[in-house]
Order: sequence, then C-alpha cells, then structure tokens
Amino acid sequence: MHRNKDQLYEEIKDLLSKHEFEEEISKIKKENDDLFDDETAALFIVDTLGRNKENICNISDIEHGMECSVYGKIIDIQKERKFNRKNGSQGRVINLELTDGTGKCRLALWDKDVDLVEKGKIKNGTNVKIINGYVKEGFNGIEINVGRYGLLEIEPENVPEKVEGYIPDPSEISGKIIKKEPSKAFFKDDGEFGFVTYVEIQTNNGIKKITLWDKKVKEIQNFKIGELVNIKNINFKEKNGKKEIHTKSKTTIERV
Repeated sequence: MHRNKDQLYEEIKDLLSKHEFEEEISKIKKENDDLFDDETAALFIVDTLGRNKENICNISDIEHGMECSVYGKIIDIQKERKFNRKNGSQGRVINLELTDGTGKCRLALWDKDVDLVEKGKIKNGTNVKIINGYVKEGFNGIEINVGRYGLLEIEPENVPEKVEGYIPDPSEISGKIIKKEPSKAFFKDDGEFGFVTYVEIQTNNGIKKITLWDKKVKEIQNFKIGELVNIKNINFKEKNGKKEIHTKSKTTIERV
C-alpha cells in the first residue's frame, strides 16, 4: 500500500523531529544522485529505523499481482535494453536474476535505476532488499519491479542467513552426451519462430537434463552421442518446485 511522506513520518515521529526528517531526506537524495524522490527517501529512513511494517516474502511464495518486500542476492545481470515509449521518450530497462535461497525471480530495473548497475553499485553477488515491489508474470516467469512506490536498498542490514550464505549454482556443466531429443519449432510472442531441444549429460554428479533454445539448438547438432562437452554460462530456473537447466544467449558449448 502506498504511503506518502507525511504518513511515513508518522511511523518515526518519536525518533526524529520533522526538521531532522527533512534533512535526512535531502541527505539521502544527494548521496544517491537524486535517483530517489522525497517519498522513496522517506521510506528508506523508516526502513532503516526498523519501523517499516511491510511483510517480507520468500521469493518462492510471490505471485502475479502481489505487492511485497523481499531480500535477495543478485546472481546474473543481463544487457541494458533501450526502447521508445508512446509519448516519444526513450526508456531503459535492465533485467537481473535474484535469489533468496528459496527460489529465483527476475528483478527489472527501469530508467534511472539502471544507473545503479552502470556505476557498479549493483553487481553479481550484491545483496538487495526490495520494499513494496510489485510482482507480475513476465516473458520468462515471475518478475518483481521496484515501481513508483517501491524502494530498492543495496546491501541492507539484517540480511537473512539464507540470502547471505547462498551458494550459487555452477555456471557450467561437463560430461558425456548420452541422449539428444529431436528439435521442436514454436511461435514466439513476437510472431517469430523459436526452436527448442533437450540433451542429457552424464556428469560426475549424475545425469543432467539441459534445455537448449534457438541458436544453441543448431550448435548442439554438431555434437554426437558419446562426445565429451563443456557447457558454460548456463541458467538455472525454478519450476513447480524443481530446478531446471537452460541455455541462454551467452551459453557456449565446447568439446573437452
């Protein structure tokens, strides 16, 4: 639920005078290159003082349409994408992968928040807290957005152990190809053709099934059953409580 600056001050008026509150807002905005507006800075103050009443959700529990607050660790950052809005202005978005140890989701940063990545304030391994974010179903599963009435905290205090101690999935898999499924074609949302196939790799830790998409479908055709391969820059996804392995545009497939 959105709260304006005056409503937020009510949560901490026994801790700060109104003058101190306004000074802190100005200080936070300056420290963050005016990326925060007054209400976002006010929410940051309330949260820092431990008076934020928003419930913390596990990523595994978030669903389309929710407004929630989550802790998480950044484990993947994609390239910035620019687009034109209907009013003629240019927008920017960058997608990150976020985990809290219970699941993963996409975190979308828009416009000025993209600067946090470009300036190195957010990188792989950074812990974050999204307060009052809104959740929607994106093209690649559930994603959380900071939005107009939300707040993104970088390296917040009181990070849960499940986030702080999270060990990321391996970025590569090595082993012997033991099975290749026939390729399948499908229509993407933009009307273009897409391709998908599946392979099974015998590794030292058992058999791993990998889903390959588009260009990687063509690349795997150059490999035969029984060949040893090293597949780098893979992506792990959670679906129905199970972990899946997928390729992405940065994935490479090499003979060992």
